[in-house]
Amino acid sequence: MPTAGVLNRGALAQELAAAVAGEVRFDEGSRALYANDASIYRQVPIGVVIPRDADDVAAALAVCHRHGAPVMARGGGTGLAGQSVNDAVAFDFSKYMNRVLEIDPQARTARVQPGLILDHLRDAAAAHGLTFSVDPATHARCTLGGMIGNNSCGTHSQRAGKTVDNVLSLDIITYDGLRMTVGPTSWEQYQRILAAGGRQADIYRRLRELAERHEDAIRLRYPTVPRRVSGFNLEELLDERGFDVARALVGSESTCVLVLAATVRLLPDPPRRRLLVTGFPDAATAADHVPELADTGVIGLECFDAGVIDNLHKHNIHLPGMDELPQGAAWLLAEYGGDTGHEVDEQVRHAAAKVSEPGVPAVVEDPRRQSEIWEIRRSTIEYTRIPGEHAGLALWEDAGVPPERLGDYIRDYCALVTKHGYHTVLFGHFGQGCMHNRLDPDLTTAAGVGNFRTFIDEAGDLVARYGGSLSGEHGDGQLRANQLIKIFGPELVDAFAEFKRIWDPTGRMNPGKVVHPYSPEENLATGPAYQPRPVRTFFAYPDDEMGFADAANRCFGVGICRHTSGGTMCPSFMVTREEKHSTRGRARLLFEMMGGHLAPDAHGKGWHDEHVKDALDLCLACKGCKGDCPVGVDIATYKAEFLAHYYQGRLRPRSAYTLGLIPVWARLATRAPHLVNATLAAPGLGRLARRAAGIAPQRQAPRFAAHTFRAAFAEHQGRPRGRPVLLWPDTFTNYFSPSVGIAAVSVLEAAGFTVEIPGKVLCCGRPLYDYGMLRTAKRWLRRILDELEPALTAGTPIVVLEPSCLAVFRDELRNLLPHSTAARRLAQQAHSLAEVLVASDGYTPPVVHSKALLQLHCHQQAVIGTDADLRLMEAMGLDLARPDSGCCGMAGSFGYEPGDRYRVSMAAGERVLLPDVRATDEDTLILADGFSCRTQIAAGTGRQALHLAQVLAGTATDA
Repeated sequence: MPTAGVLNRGALAQELAAAVAGEVRFDEGSRALYANDASIYRQVPIGVVIPRDADDVAAALAVCHRHGAPVMARGGGTGLAGQSVNDAVAFDFSKYMNRVLEIDPQARTARVQPGLILDHLRDAAAAHGLTFSVDPATHARCTLGGMIGNNSCGTHSQRAGKTVDNVLSLDIITYDGLRMTVGPTSWEQYQRILAAGGRQADIYRRLRELAERHEDAIRLRYPTVPRRVSGFNLEELLDERGFDVARALVGSESTCVLVLAATVRLLPDPPRRRLLVTGFPDAATAADHVPELADTGVIGLECFDAGVIDNLHKHNIHLPGMDELPQGAAWLLAEYGGDTGHEVDEQVRHAAAKVSEPGVPAVVEDPRRQSEIWEIRRSTIEYTRIPGEHAGLALWEDAGVPPERLGDYIRDYCALVTKHGYHTVLFGHFGQGCMHNRLDPDLTTAAGVGNFRTFIDEAGDLVARYGGSLSGEHGDGQLRANQLIKIFGPELVDAFAEFKRIWDPTGRMNPGKVVHPYSPEENLATGPAYQPRPVRTFFAYPDDEMGFADAANRCFGVGICRHTSGGTMCPSFMVTREEKHSTRGRARLLFEMMGGHLAPDAHGKGWHDEHVKDALDLCLACKGCKGDCPVGVDIATYKAEFLAHYYQGRLRPRSAYTLGLIPVWARLATRAPHLVNATLAAPGLGRLARRAAGIAPQRQAPRFAAHTFRAAFAEHQGRPRGRPVLLWPDTFTNYFSPSVGIAAVSVLEAAGFTVEIPGKVLCCGRPLYDYGMLRTAKRWLRRILDELEPALTAGTPIVVLEPSCLAVFRDELRNLLPHSTAARRLAQQAHSLAEVLVASDGYTPPVVHSKALLQLHCHQQAVIGTDADLRLMEAMGLDLARPDSGCCGMAGSFGYEPGDRYRVSMAAGERVLLPDVRATDEDTLILADGFSCRTQIAAGTGRQALHLAQVLAGTATDA
C-alpha cells in the first residue's frame, strides 16, 4: 500500500466527499487547525473527516483503505502524549457523534457515542441518581471516545477504577471495514465466532493464541499498581478476566480500531459527601500518609502542594477555597460519600482519627465549601503555564507507582527535576499512586532537547525501579512509548506489536504511537526548527517577550474554551461546536500563521490568509477568553491586529465604515434625529438603508435620542463645591441613552461629587477594533490623552458608564501606547460608577426592595472586575439573580451584521440570557450596564434593561 508521503490527497479528498454525509475538510486551514493538541507535539494531518454517524465512519474508512491513508481518532484534542496528532486522516467525532443513545437505570448502564462530552453523560445520568464515576479534570470538554482511547482516570477512580473498569462493550470498526460489537467472551461465544469463520474468527483466534502464548509474561511483568495505563490491556484476554476484547482495546489510542459506540457502567452518585482536608509540610510527606486513609472508605484521595497556590496568585486569582485550607504546604483531600449524613460523618470521623503527625486535619461539611476546595485541585493543570516564566508543559506528567511508595518516588523525582534544571509543582491522585506535574524544558535548542531526552530516559528508569507504570492516566503516545520495554520487557513489547497487527495488519491506525513509536524528540511543536517570522504590529504585547508570536503561542491546548456551558468563553464555539471557533482553534491558527503550516513560506499567506480570517470572522470580541482562559489568550486583540494587516491596501466591508465609525455618523444624525429615526424605521426605505449600511434585515437600528447627553448636561446646574469627577460621555450614552448619563450625574452629585465632562466630543474608539481600524483608534486615543491632560495630571477620577469603553482605557490603551505616561494615568484613573461609589466615604446607596436579574458585560468580567458592582447591589438590598449566561450575543457591532454573525448572535443570547429574561415577572428589574446587552435584551424579549445608574437614581426612560 502507498504511504502517506505518496498519497494523492486530491483524489482522496474527492472520494471522501462523495462517500460521506458529514464533512470532509482537506483545506490547509483545517489541516493546520488539527495539527496541535495539548502535548509538546505537532503533526499536520492529511485531512479531517467529521462523520455524522457510524455509516459515515465506515464509508470514510473504506475510501482511506483503498488509498492506504493512515487514520486516527480525535475527541476533545487534549491528548498529552502526542496521540491525538498525526500525519493521518483525523476523524473528529465531537461535532455530530456526541449523543447519549440510551440509559438503563435498572441495569445502571449507558450507551454512548464516542464524541459525547463526559459532563453531558453525567448530567443525563444524574436524573436517575447515577453517574459515570471516572472524572478527569477535563470532564467539561473531554469525550468518552477520548477517555476510552486513553484509558482515562480521575479523582473518583479511587472508587470506580479506570475507564477500562467501566466499559462493558464497544461497537468498533477495523481499518479494513469489519464492524462488530466486542466485550467479554464466554467459551461458547468464542466457539460460535470461530465456527462462523471470516475476519472476526481470525481476530479472535489470534487474540486467544496471543494471550496463551504470553500468559506467563503477562502475569509476571504487568505492574500491580492501581494506575497501570501504559501498554495494551493484554491481561483482559486471560480466561479469569473473561477474554474481554472490549477492555483489551481500551487504552489503545486508536492504534487498533475506531470506536463507534460504547456501553458503559454507571454507579450511584452518593448524595451526601464530606471532605477531610489535611495539611502537610510537603507533597512527599503527604504521600507518606496516604496508606493511613486507604481503607477508610475514601472515594477520592487527591493532593496538591503550595506551588499550585503560588501559580494561582501569579495569575491574580484568589479562589475562596484557599481560605479554607489548614496549615501546611501540601494538602491531602479525602472525600467520603454515602446515602445519609450520619453514615458519612462516621466515616470521616474515623478517617480523621487515623491521621498522624505532622498532618493537620480539618473536616469540611458544607457542600459549597467542599466545592470551593475541589476547585483548587481541578484548576491545577490549567494554571501551570505562567507566560514568560514557566511553560507548564507535559513531559513526565502522570507516572503511577505503588501508593505506599509514592512519597519516596516523589523525593527521587524532584531530585531528578532539579538535576536537569527544571521546576515544577506537584499534584495528583495520590490515593492511587499517580503524581502529576508540569515542567519548563527548553525545547527550542539542540542542547535543550538533548537534556529533555536524557531527563525522560532517567525518569523512565526511576519508574521502573519503583515497579510503576510510565503512564498513570494520559497514555503513552510517542512521548513514553519507546520506554515500554523497561516496564514490560521485550517479550511483551513484541506482544503489543502483534496485538496491533491482529487488528491493523497494514499499520495504518494512528501509526507511530504506542507501537513502533516516533522518537520522543521528533515532531516537537516548538523545537529547534521552529522559527516564528518577525512582524511589525500595532499592539505592543508588553506581556509577551516575542510580541505577537508569543501571544499567539500562549495557548497550550487544555481546551477549556471547548466547554459548552458556563462562563463567557467562548460563545461562538458554544453555538457552532467548531474547533476553529474556539479560542484554542483560533490561537493555533495564528500560531501556524506565524511559523507553521500557514506561514507564507509554507502553505499560507500570512496576514492575508483567508483560513485565519474565516476562523476570526465569528469571534464576538467579547474578551471572554482574556478573562476565562487560564493563560489570558486574548483573541479579540489578536483579531483586531490581524484585520489591521489584512485590510492594509484593501477596502473593508460596508459595516466597517458605518458601524465602525458610528461616532461620526451619530454626531451627524443629531442634526435631525427624528428624520433619521423615521427613515431607518420605515418598512421599505429603512430596510434598504439598513442593508446599505451592512445591518442585518432582522435588526432594528438603534434610535438616536432627541437630545444628546452633552446637550442636557450643558443645561444642568451642577453641584458647586463637591469632590471633582470627570464623567466620560461615551458615544452610546451621549447619542442613544442620555438618560443613563443624566442618572449618573444625579447619583454622583448625591454622593458629594462635582461632575464635569470633557470639553470636546471624544470617543474611545471601541467600534474601531472590531474592524482592525487601529491607526484611527490610536489617533483617537492620543486626542483623548491631550484633552484629558489637566484631569490626569490632577488625579481626577474619570467615571466611565459603558463597560466596553472602560475596557479600552484599562486594556487596549496600554497595549497601543505602552510608553505613554498619560495612558498609564488614564488606565489607573478610569473607573466604573460602582467603583467610585464604593470607594466614596459616607456614600450609602438607596435601598431598592426588588428582585433583579443581572447581565454583566463581557468586558467588565474579563478586564474590569465585578466586585464593586456586586457589593453595591448587595448594599442596595436587591434580590439578585445572576444567570451564568456568558455573552449576550450582541457584542457591539457583531450582532447587527447579517448572515452568520446575526445567527450566532441570537443563538448565543438564546442559550441562557433571553429565556431567563422572558421567564422573569414584570416586576423584576433587568440590569445591564452594557448598551449592547440592553439592546439585545430589548430585541429578543421586548423588556427594557436598566443601567445601574438608572436604578440608583430611580429613573428608567431615555430622553
